[in-house]
Amino acid sequence: MKIKKLLFYMAIVVIVGLSSCVSRQKLTYLQYSGAMDKNNSAFSEGRKSVTPSEYKIMPYDNLFINVSSIDPKWSSMFNTASEGSLTEESAILQGYWVDNEGNIDIPFIGKVKVQGETLDNVKAKLQGIFISYVKDASLTVRLVNNYVTLIGEVRSPGKYPLTKVRVNIFEALAMASDLSDFSNRSKIQLIRPTAYGPVIKEFSLNDRSILNSDFYYVMPNDIIYAPPLKGKAFQVNSAVFGILLGVVNAGMVVFALINTNN
Repeated sequence: MKIKKLLFYMAIVVIVGLSSCVSRQKLTYLQYSGAMDKNNSAFSEGRKSVTPSEYKIMPYDNLFINVSSIDPKWSSMFNTASEGSLTEESAILQGYWVDNEGNIDIPFIGKVKVQGETLDNVKAKLQGIFISYVKDASLTVRLVNNYVTLIGEVRSPGKYPLTKVRVNIFEALAMASDLSDFSNRSKIQLIRPTAYGPVIKEFSLNDRSILNSDFYYVMPNDIIYAPPLKGKAFQVNSAVFGILLGVVNAGMVVFALINTNN
């Protein structure tokens, strides 16, 4: 009877240990599934992925605008700092905030509507305005709040700067050292701010159809949330599992020796 009990307890330990394991299928990115047809040329390996949309300025964005001119007096008239001495903190403090009506307020010029415009459009618009003041003006327009935030089951959650115009979801995850083993890759959530409020999109990184999604490329101020697998709350650390298994094995050996002596 005692042997049966020991075997029963050992079976429980093994089952719990196995339940803490995550299958390879759940960890593999870009699998073929029902959402993609292998024989469909539209989803072939050589197919070009979706073109990322250009970011459009929204209220509460922060724009850094630098005016360069041969005559330094004109540059100093509009600039509070030179681009060469710019730091992240100074760019935030010296940038032009977009108000809730979508305008920026530039000294000596006044309010300029920028909401709904791309950075290139804002630059062209401002060049048309500055030419009345500075004939040889050269403008630099940058988005200061150009970040993506990764939270949840990622190895290094945090807020990361976007240093390229085109950054896809996998490059963003690489910034956070990839997803953890207990991340639910089939239910990744992306929260994207829009002029009409935040939009939440849920998608699977296990499925190759993400390559053709509008959310394949991240945009400034996106938040990527990686939820945990349901079984994470019951996971057993491999070291703990090894200790428990060792205790059970030792107990069985002791029990066997006692029965042998008897």
